[in-house]
Amino acid sequence: MLRYLIGTILIGTLVVVTEPARITRQDFFVPEGDDLKIFVREVALVNPSKAAPAILLVHGARVPGLASFDLQVPGGSLAEDLANRGLAVYVMDVRGYGASTRPAGMSLPPEGEDALVRSNDAAQDIATVVNWICDRHGVPKVALFGWATGGQWAGYYASVFPHKVSALIVLNSLYGGSSVHPLMGHHSDMEDPKHEGQFNREACGAYRLNTEKSLFGVWDRSIPTENKDAWRDPAVAKAYADAAMASDPTSGSRTPASFRSPCGALEDSFYLAIGRQLWDASLITAPTLVLASERDFWSRAEDRDALRNHLVHAAREKVVVFKDATHFVHLDRPEHGRQQLIDEVAGWVK
Repeated sequence: MLRYLIGTILIGTLVVVTEPARITRQDFFVPEGDDLKIFVREVALVNPSKAAPAILLVHGARVPGLASFDLQVPGGSLAEDLANRGLAVYVMDVRGYGASTRPAGMSLPPEGEDALVRSNDAAQDIATVVNWICDRHGVPKVALFGWATGGQWAGYYASVFPHKVSALIVLNSLYGGSSVHPLMGHHSDMEDPKHEGQFNREACGAYRLNTEKSLFGVWDRSIPTENKDAWRDPAVAKAYADAAMASDPTSGSRTPASFRSPCGALEDSFYLAIGRQLWDASLITAPTLVLASERDFWSRAEDRDALRNHLVHAAREKVVVFKDATHFVHLDRPEHGRQQLIDEVAGWVK
């Protein structure tokens, strides 16, 4: 049973208290400039400690924040599990994703247009949310956790605003440690066939459409067993797909149904995949935890090695590889790396 309490503040809030009353969820729209609103969800204990560290979870290239980190099924909410470990957890949508403001170009045909929402845009949105969290908690710094492209964005932000980051955690993220990538590097569909080393605008355009089926291809191929349900809870998989589709109000207007995601993340990732760096980890001062799944299809050993070597000013650094885990480790069953992930993140932040 859910009890709903509605309160009013400057930007509005919806409070959802689950039974038993341990965790609260509050949704906000944080203004950025004159025309942007960034969606943020707070997930915390009902009576949190005033000393509870704040952490912001940043989604990846396709699926927005709630579908990635706060599914309403057992084992589907990394945000709730971290809140139960005593953290004040925030989940955001970068512009163009989920409930945040979408660029006007996302209402037009995507073909032939420049990719929308590059890393500099995402870093600006993270800055807006971090400043808001700092004001809300009365703290000078916030911990950042980024999954895949979210780790790239979080690292970019932490290199520009090192004084605002209490801890940085990146999971399965590219860094530019190699010029070879099996999926999206040189000679892939992401490279302009007429201009080596340039992103192929025709491969994506301003944004791309994602069907439910597209969410499971690489995930299924990463799982080394025939029975995928033995590796991941089918209820989590269904909730993930349902939440991803529901994140875009236009998803049902197309056949098959599909949700939009900006292509800027793919352009940035292509450049990282061919060995270019978009940010410099030597500028980061926060304690930095680099996490990777052994079966990850996105990041490479060379990325984490280069990142660790460049963290020359980080207060401390650590690299952890989850044995036999997939790119979607936070959505897999606890024994397939998820519990270790929770332990590592909570321990690092606290």
